[in-house]
Amino acid sequence: MKTPAFRPHATPWRALIVTLSAAALLVPLSGCAPLVAGAAVGGTVLVATDRRTTGAQVEDQAIELKAANRLREQLGERARISVTSFNRRVLLTGEVASEADRQTALRIVQGVDNVAGLVDELAVMGSPSLTARSADALVTARVKAAFVDAADLQANAFKVVTERGTVYLMGLVTKREADRASEIARAVPGVQRVVRVFEYLSEADLARLQPAKPTGESAAPSR
Repeated sequence: MKTPAFRPHATPWRALIVTLSAAALLVPLSGCAPLVAGAAVGGTVLVATDRRTTGAQVEDQAIELKAANRLREQLGERARISVTSFNRRVLLTGEVASEADRQTALRIVQGVDNVAGLVDELAVMGSPSLTARSADALVTARVKAAFVDAADLQANAFKVVTERGTVYLMGLVTKREADRASEIARAVPGVQRVVRVFEYLSEADLARLQPAKPTGESAAPSR
């Protein structure tokens, strides 16, 4: 029997992503839940290869925390809102009880320091069931795992958020990467729609962001 090829760069990350996403199914899915997973993956493990500056990464975490806390204080149980910030651009997903609450949520987030842009994907409707939210979490896990398995993508260049079967893709990527990621996400079971919330780089910009490759062995030290 032929032994399958082993991909050391992908397998540990795939296992980590699926494990973290599965763990998320075991805790209450509130507005703060995405922040916990994001910190675990993006804070200490992936920070070295994140395309954002270190300052932008820190500010994104602060934006998510501040916005989530203020939304909870102002809207309480009337809303279930997820806040995802990438390069100071904020995506709001989830549900609110009324149009007035939606406008309040937008005003609150726009007032958070360092927010450079806001993408409003809130729905005025009741919160989905735990089963529906668990299905969304599973879709997110599958999309992330599919990105890890794609040899032509840098998986940690993307943020993935799923609400009611719609997958939102964020990241600092080239048009080529955006098209490829969208193609992969659309093929994942359970995905009903893909919404791109990207910031775009040129191929030249991407090349400048990549770590320099060694050109050969270093010369022997002089005596």
